[in-house]
Amino acid sequence: MLKTQLYLIPCGLSTDTAPEMYLSASTLDIIRKLKVFIVENEKSARAFLKQCAIETPQAELTIFELDKHDPKQNINSFLDPLKNKIPTGLLSEAGCPAVADPGARVVAAAHKANIKVKPLIGPSSILLALMASGLDGQRFCFHGYLPIDRSERIKTLQQLERSAQQRNETQIFIEAPYRNNPMLKDLLSACNNETRLCIASNIDTDEESIRTLRVQEWKKQVPELHKIPVVFLIL
Repeated sequence: MLKTQLYLIPCGLSTDTAPEMYLSASTLDIIRKLKVFIVENEKSARAFLKQCAIETPQAELTIFELDKHDPKQNINSFLDPLKNKIPTGLLSEAGCPAVADPGARVVAAAHKANIKVKPLIGPSSILLALMASGLDGQRFCFHGYLPIDRSERIKTLQQLERSAQQRNETQIFIEAPYRNNPMLKDLLSACNNETRLCIASNIDTDEESIRTLRVQEWKKQVPELHKIPVVFLIL
């Protein structure tokens, strides 16, 4: 029998990968027993739960949908099942819940309501990129999305590069897939030629590419990154 907790459920980085390839047997067992879920997208969440061979018929599941575009959405009702002793799962759209993910608001609300939170082990594109980058894994900082405005973005990139140099700290950030190419163009123009840049794309898929080169080397072989998931790291 499951404990009354908010279970943080990782999801695969690729819909083509079976859950058994990245989730432990114990994590799958927990997922299969849950009947209540908080998700970002109901359709994709149901597809994932079907892949996990969930025990409860889909029609009998209770699913709350987060609106990532509405930070003021009232999510307190999502925790009502937990207050009534019903275990609940918070499911990420891709990777780990609450890491560059709107689920962080649910976790914060759970702590406020004195509800125990149980993180389950699964893939994180940010950590996988750092692991494979060859950059410093002792000191690193994740910044999420950088400014959309080009002048502000370039200014931020220069600030991150200075932080990397002064603190010997790997700087990690992401971009909306359709803006990857402009981001890379600004990276190559704003950063010093000797700065190391890791471009980690399509992580955990058959098209995965994780390479670290000096900026001057990337300028000679600029990759096409349009509309694919990418994590950028500099040091």
